[in-house]
Formats: sequence, structure tokens, C-alpha cells
Amino acid sequence: MYLIVGLGNPGRRYKNTRHNIGFMVLEKLAASWDVDLKQKSFDALWNRGKIAGKNVILAMPQTYMNLSGNAVKKLLAYFKGDVNQLIVIHDDLDLPYGAVRLKTGGGNAGHKGLISISTCLGSGDFMRVRLGIGKPADKSDTEEYVLRPFNKEEVSVLPEIIQSAADAATEIVLADIQTAMMKYHTKHS
Repeated sequence: MYLIVGLGNPGRRYKNTRHNIGFMVLEKLAASWDVDLKQKSFDALWNRGKIAGKNVILAMPQTYMNLSGNAVKKLLAYFKGDVNQLIVIHDDLDLPYGAVRLKTGGGNAGHKGLISISTCLGSGDFMRVRLGIGKPADKSDTEEYVLRPFNKEEVSVLPEIIQSAADAATEIVLADIQTAMMKYHTKHS
């Protein structure tokens, strides 16, 4: 069973912000796989589904980014999941806008959602679908930057980026992360 988690912040205020691109990709996956994210427990909106006969659980933590690990830990514990079958979809300041990169494990680069998950699980050895959101010119503006909506130019290519990330997550489930890396590492700009 794969647990696929999109990171973001709940609520209308954050809906179309850079920090919520993980939620956007998860909603795309849910629509593509006909999974209704109607379950409200484990501090998340979630539901089960299947892709090519493989069981998946899609989840969006509702604890705000900094406490995402609470929901992930509860879901993995309840479904007796393995950290090696956890896929986390998240924004990444260290990648240029539009880049989609995949990896397993590694550091958290100050991303508070990833820090929370790694801390709660006692391991950072999960798969990641990283979505480049670029960096602000002034590094002291980082927190405000990630909570801003995308600009017009960014919005124009956002559907393509979301689709590419959703396809990459699907490929991980259907094949493996190495195959997905070869097919979906992209860079826009």
C-alpha cells in the first residue's frame, strides 16, 4: 500500500499559494484516480483508492504545514504502512519554478513540513516529489513568499507542472521511483 501525501495548509486563505502546490497535485491525483477525499480523521482529509490494482491512500494533512508529521504518523500506524512506501509531494524553494524532481530520503532543507514528518516518523527515508517554486530575491522574505499566490506567468504553466508531478507520482506506484526519475525530471523556465 502506498500512502501519498500532498503538503499544504488548510483553509481558503492558503488555497492558491506556493506552499499548497502539494495539495494541488494530490487533488489532481484524486480526480484522476476517482478518489473522493471525504474521510476526515487522523488529522487529514484522505481516502483509499486503487491504481492498476495497487492499493493507495491519498491524504492531505489538515494540521498546517509545520505539524504535517502528526497526520502522516497516524495514517501509517493505522494502516500498518511502511515509510518506504510513503510518497510526499511538496514545494521546494531550492528548485527553479516549474522543476519537478524525485528523490528518496535526504535532508529537509528547512522545509517545516518535511522536518515534522521526519521527526514524527524517526526517519527521512521516504520518497519525495519536489516541486520548484523558486526563491524570493530577499531571503528574509521566505515565509511571506511561500504563502503568496502564484503570479500570472506562473499560473499560466501551473496546470502542466501539476500534471507532470501527478504523472510522476503515478509512475512511482506503477513502476518504481528510478523509472519515474528517468521519465519525469523536468525543468521549466
